[in-house]
Formats: sequence, structure tokens, C-alpha cells
Amino acid sequence: MQTQPPPIETGIVLSPFALGAPNEGMTEGWFLGPHAENEDILKELIIEAIDKHCEYRRKFHPEDPSIVTDAIRKMPIYQQQIQTLRDVTADLCAKLQFSAPIFSLRHQGHMLWDQAMPAIIGYIAAMLYNQNNVADEASPVTTQLEIAVGNDLCTMLRFPSSEQITPWGHITCDGSVSNIESLWAARNIKFYPLALQAALREVQAMAPARALEVGLLDGSTAKLLDLDTWTLLNLKVDDVVTLPQVIETQFKVPVSVTAAALQTYAVQNIGFVDFYRRFMKDVPAAPIVLAPSTRHYSWPKAATLVGLGQEYLIPVHVDLDARMRKDKLTEALELALTNHMPVVSVVAVIGSTEEAAVDPLYDILDVRDSFRDRGLDFVVHADAAWGGYFASMLPKTNARGIQPLAYVPSAKMSSYVHKQYSALNRADSVTVDPHKAGYTPYPAGGLCYRNSAMRDFVSLKAPVVFHSQTEPTVGIYGVEGSKPGAAAASVYLAHKMIRPTKDGYGKLLSQCMWTSKRMYCRLVTMDDKRFSITLVQRLPAERAGKSADEIKAQRDHIRSTFIGRSNKELEDYLGKHPDDLALFGELGSDQVILTYAFNFTGKDGKPNLDLAKMNDLNSAVFDICSVLNPPKDWNDFNKKELVLTSSAFDPQSYGQDFVDTFVQRAGCTPVPDVSVNTLISTTMNPWTTDAPNMPQGDFLAVIEQALRNSVYQALDQLRF
Repeated sequence: MQTQPPPIETGIVLSPFALGAPNEGMTEGWFLGPHAENEDILKELIIEAIDKHCEYRRKFHPEDPSIVTDAIRKMPIYQQQIQTLRDVTADLCAKLQFSAPIFSLRHQGHMLWDQAMPAIIGYIAAMLYNQNNVADEASPVTTQLEIAVGNDLCTMLRFPSSEQITPWGHITCDGSVSNIESLWAARNIKFYPLALQAALREVQAMAPARALEVGLLDGSTAKLLDLDTWTLLNLKVDDVVTLPQVIETQFKVPVSVTAAALQTYAVQNIGFVDFYRRFMKDVPAAPIVLAPSTRHYSWPKAATLVGLGQEYLIPVHVDLDARMRKDKLTEALELALTNHMPVVSVVAVIGSTEEAAVDPLYDILDVRDSFRDRGLDFVVHADAAWGGYFASMLPKTNARGIQPLAYVPSAKMSSYVHKQYSALNRADSVTVDPHKAGYTPYPAGGLCYRNSAMRDFVSLKAPVVFHSQTEPTVGIYGVEGSKPGAAAASVYLAHKMIRPTKDGYGKLLSQCMWTSKRMYCRLVTMDDKRFSITLVQRLPAERAGKSADEIKAQRDHIRSTFIGRSNKELEDYLGKHPDDLALFGELGSDQVILTYAFNFTGKDGKPNLDLAKMNDLNSAVFDICSVLNPPKDWNDFNKKELVLTSSAFDPQSYGQDFVDTFVQRAGCTPVPDVSVNTLISTTMNPWTTDAPNMPQGDFLAVIEQALRNSVYQALDQLRF
């Protein structure tokens, strides 16, 4: 029998499922391939997984009777059922042939690409056992896998660990659930000191702890019973979450006694109405959450579900690069401080879903420090559902900034983005989804806490399901009840093969970053006699406020320098021209999503000024490049040259200035309160610029031409 690896510390229990050291590999061995080039390997390992599962069934009490006997197999009704199963399966497989071709080099819609082979194998292998990670008894193996993966994600995010504070993470069904859980925890922690103060005063079992002192934001300490409501609402998270343990250590009141005493006081038990009536009479305003206007749609859901209400999810406008504006955040916090509005959480988006914009997390944390000095505190949550795995790129590459890989070159994050990722480990909680940039099947979201004690504030222990406090379970934490152990196994095997380090996911995503920058070079220079294109991601010359002539000169330089070279030629060129290397590093989005809009040129040679017509053009391009309402005939479906997705910039969310500036850059006339339609390309394929049998090995030329053809087709349809 194979020896189990030594146990590793997980923050909950010891797990025997260590993930191991970094694994050097090549992306071609990690995926099935656009044309199923690794079909034989995938079949071999999935069949092995099925064989092992069948062996497991046969070995468990082989003396028990067999149900599906030879006699049953010979019965006509049985044979008919099996034939029906074959028929309905064939029908389903035929229908699935019209699914979005996420595996293709031509697919650039959504934050979704192919699944890594180990992730597929892990999911199918574990799915056969149908383990439920709600409790260890229902999932003795896959619970351990989830614990190991949670630790691995925390390590990727570089959360520090000490005797006082250990991080913890777990798998959720998606980023929405992770975001909801993070806000649920932040809300409960925010109001916990008020409930504890009441329990100390009124519950006799808590009497020994009435001398409890807590640290204040100014560095002093005070008795918790003496604090006013506003001060209690602005204690540091790390101090609040350890109060039950402090009470047990200093005053010998067991944590279980404190938990029981809080049953009739905590907001999660008595609800907002009763809580406010009893404890918040002197607070003049409702609690708020601050998030950028680029926030995911899960945040209004979260605000509603935890009882705060969508109206109190306050949008913070973004700058022209779609990043949260520090000055607008400061204004909102000043208003909250002046009016004693409790701030539950400030959300920083680390990779917006429509622009791949990374909010200035480093500055946001500094802003929190400055408001702490003035008596205002709050949780900082990083919504890195999309961008979390890019943290695996953090280690510096060589001096040139490009890793000398054997195949596709790779690009590092810009200096601005690198700075924000270096601050991820200071956030209180981070959403990170393996089923996005981790290339694993759905459902596999993730939530990581910098301080594992935060998880206890979303724990509802059901004694029928959970048998002891020491049971190694993840099911008592979070929003879900039942959840598939297969998801944890999928992420586990993916991480086992592709480590979340610079040599694993870091390599894969840095290759995608290289592709995205090369794609940006083509898009930003593809103006045509019939149309123009405007990207949200501005040229460095535009960001620097240069003149129109200087911007044009930079665009011309990009066209002549970065397009038309093979990967090796461009890599060699950048190695000899540091100024162009620096320019290349600043091009494109913060990650690998490019957002843009087309405008057409009138017969007079001037750009169209009508925003409605510009919106019609981009809607028409999307219809051409969409897989919605697929045709019934495969040949027609196979004619789809390119797959994109679309969105719109809404002035109410993004701010009128943001929308007006973008529309003006496109040569059109802004209209108050009118959104502008956009198109989105996401480059999650690491091989697009390394395609054999293509000129310079660059499939992006095909992508560009397909996009150009789509614009022509849309213009002809609209008769523009």
C-alpha cells in the first residue's frame, strides 16, 4: 500500500493531503487541446478512474448479493431501458455540440476557457463517489481535499501565519456565494461588540468577564462595558474575532458559555429590527458598504441577503481606467465619519469582470489606516474572483521582465498592478475562483480569510449533522449546505499538477498576459476607412495627457514595432530595446480582458456623432459574434468566425464623466444618462500567438481579420 504523505497544518485539523512542491511543466500537457490533441490521455485516465471506482464497489463486502444479474440482463425490458439510455445520451451529446466553443482559439467571450485535464479527471473521479462536503462523515476524503486546497489558496495569496493569526480558505460554489459570505461575516463582526457588551451586563454567567478590556483604534485600551456605541462599532477585526478566546483565557469563561450568552443578543440571532431597536438607538444612520461602480452583480445580492439593502451599497465612481477613485472613496468615508454611518466593508475589485481593472488596493488599505486614526474602521474585502490566480505571477522574473520559456513567452503585470497584488495579503478576506483563472470545472469558487477566526462568525452548527467541535469539517462555515466534494477534488488535482506558483499557474497566466498585450497592439491599431475602434484601456500617451499627434505617433510605433513579428523575434527585440520593453509592459488591461467599442465613419469621412447609431453598430457586431440562438445546422454554426461578449457603461454606475469621456474618445457626442454599448475580448488561451502553420506563428492575425469582417458585416446590415 502506498504510504500517505506526512500531515500538514491546515488551521482546522491535520490533513494527510499535502499538495507538494512547485511542479515545472508545460501548458501543452495541462489541457485537452483545441482539437482534442490529448484525447488519448484524457480517455485513459478517466477510464482508469471509472475502473478504480468499480473496483471499490466490488471490494466492499463482496459477499453481499448482486442485484443486476445475468438473468435480468437478458430480460427484454432491461435491454430496452439500456437502449433508451444510449439513445437519450446520443441525443444530449448532439445538442451539446452547439455549446459555446470555449476551447477554441476563436473564443474570447467571458472569463471562461478550457478546463485543465487534471481538473476534469479529478472532478469525474470524485463525482462517481458523490461525496457531500457538508460534513466529514459524508465526505471523509474530499473534505480533506478541500482543507488542503483552502490552505493552498491562502499560500498563493501570501497570507501570513503566526501563533496568533492563521489564515483559512474553503471552496464555495462560486464567487457570488463567496462575496455574500464575506459580507455576512463582516456584518456579524461589526455588530458583535454591541451584543457582547449587553451580554456582559445582563447575563450572570458572563459576570467574571466584566472587567474585559479591548484595544482602541488610537492604541489605548478601555473596558468594553464603558465604551459608547460608535466606538464599539469601530474596533479592529482582529481584536473582535478573538474576544471569546480572550474571555476564556483571562476570565476562565468557556467559549461555549460566551456563545450561549450571545444567543439572545447577536444580530445573526435576533435580526436587524430587534438589534437596532435595542442597541442602535443613538446611531443616526444605517450601515453602509462601499464598492466600486465596476462591482460584480453579486454585491447588490449580498447587501439584500444580509439585510443591509441595496440602497446602502454605495457605488464609488471609477477613473478613466475603470479603477476605483481614491478621492471618491475618501469623500464617502468622510461623509460616513461625519454622520456616524457605520461602514461594514469596503470592497476592492481585483480584476473587474468587464475591464479586468484592478482597484488601488494598496491605497485603499492606506486610506483605512488614516481613518482608523480618526476613529473609523471597517473590513476590507478583495473581490479577486477573476483575478485571484494572477497572484501566482507575483515572484519577479528575470531583469528583462520576460521569462525565457521554451515555447510561448510571458509578460509580467504592470508596475501598478504588481503593487496592488503585493497588498492582497493585508486584505481581511479575498474571493478567488478556481473555476475562472484556475481553469477548473464549475462549481468551484473560493473564499479565504486572512484571520481564520472570521469564519466562526458565519458558523451555524447543526448537531444532527456535525458530531463534535474537533471534527475536520468545512460544512459548518459559509452559505451552502450540501456541496459537491467533486469540486474540491477537481481543484486539488489541478493544483497537484499545476502549482499556484510562478512555474505553474503563474506561467500559464503570464503567457495569456503576453497574448493579451499582443492582442491589444492589434486592436489599438486596427482603424479602418469605414470605422474606428476605441479601447477602454488607454495608450500610455493618453494616460499621460499627451497631444493628439503624440498619441498617433505612439499608435504608429506600436503598429510598426509590436505587430508582424513572431514571438521569438519580438522577445529578442524587446531584450535589446529597454524603452520598448517598458512600453510593451504598460500596454493593455490590468489583466487579460480588453473592452472596446466601434464607431463608423460617415460618407463625409468624419466620425458618426449619433450615440444611438454607435450603440446599434456594437450591438450588431455582438450579434454576429455571439453564440446565442445557435442555428440547428452544424455547418452554419461552424461558420462562426469569432466569439465575443458584450456589456455597457451605465452613467448611473460608472459616472457621467467616465461615460462621456469614452464616448468623446470614440468621436461621438455623449448623451446624458444614456449608456454606451461595448464589446469584450478575454484572452485565456496561452497558445494564440504560438500557432503552427500561421504567418509568424500568430493566430491573432486571424482573430483581427475575423473581427474586421464582423464589423463590415454589421455596417452592411445597418447600411451605415
